[in-house]
Formats: sequence, C-alpha cells, structure tokens
Amino acid sequence: MRSLLKLSSAIDTFTDKIGWFINWLVLLTVGVGFYNVIARYIGRFIGVTLASNVFIELQWYLFSLTFLLGFAYILKHGENVRVDFLYAHFTEKQRSLIDFLGTIFFLIPFCLIGIWVTFNPVLQSWGYLPNGTWGTWEMSPDADGLPRAPIKSMIPLCLLLLLIQSISQAIKYLAVLLGYQTVAERIRIETSENINIE
Repeated sequence: MRSLLKLSSAIDTFTDKIGWFINWLVLLTVGVGFYNVIARYIGRFIGVTLASNVFIELQWYLFSLTFLLGFAYILKHGENVRVDFLYAHFTEKQRSLIDFLGTIFFLIPFCLIGIWVTFNPVLQSWGYLPNGTWGTWEMSPDADGLPRAPIKSMIPLCLLLLLIQSISQAIKYLAVLLGYQTVAERIRIETSENINIE
C-alpha cells in the first residue's frame, strides 16, 4: 500500500504542476481576448483590419484547453460539484467508500470510454483516411482559421490525465478504507506538497 500511496503522491504532484500551468494559460487567454477587443475597435477607428479569425479561434482554443486540463486538477482538489446533503453527514470511511465505488465503477469507465470514442475522430482530424493513408488536417471553415486537429487531440489527452488522477484518488480512498491514512493526514500531505511546489 505504501508504494501505491507513493505513486498517488507522484500523480498528485504532476496534477498540481498542470494546475500551475493552467494559471498562466488563463492569463494568456485573457490577454488574447483583450487584444481581440482592442484590435477590433482601434481597427474600426483607423480603418485598418487589425483583428483576425486566428486570434478569435486562438482565444477559443485556449479557453477549451483551460477547461479540459482543469478536469484532473479539479478532481484532485475536490472542487467538482457534489450533491452532498447526505454525503456531508457520513463518516470519513463511508465517504471514502462512496468515492471509491464511484471512481471505480463510474469515473474510470467514463474516462476509458471517452478515450476510446474520441480516438478515431481525432485521427481523422489529423488526416487519417479510411484506406489507411494520411491526407490533410481538418481546418477551420472560417477564413484564416486554425487547424482543428491539435485542439481535438486535447480531448483524449485530458481524459487520460483525468483517468490517471482518478486512479490516484482511488488509491487514497482505498488507503482510508484500509486504515492506512485518514483524510486529515491526506490533506496535510497534499498541503505540504503544494507548499513545496509553489
């Protein structure tokens, strides 16, 4: 169990680093959005086109990436939506049992199915043809638009990150159920790891 907890800790550290990256991604998204607005109004004022679909789609891509990469980070920190009018009154082991069963029977299968379902569409977006050869990338239908393949590739990748984090969560829930770790100890360990990362 100790080795599994070490694996879980390594996954959590990696997920927190993704969270740190998301912070900067949000700032970049806001910056691109700010440029889009300013360029549109200044362009109208001086009679020159400064805005482009490239920047509009880049903003959309960055927002999508922030959202998709946030899955694992949100799960790790327990910020996902819960209907907890009953859950809040359960004991620590009861909550861990519910979380463990939910992770094993719902979250992990959801991630696996999601990866499987999105794999072929992503390949097709990169230009994979039914005859086994490669064609051109899927492009935006808008003028000066960006290719769709890179952002579509983020869907199975982020589901994979969510899957890895869900395995980490399952290990922690199991540790509580088996008496290796309490939730309070887990929070203390995670907090100290966060301080080290920052």
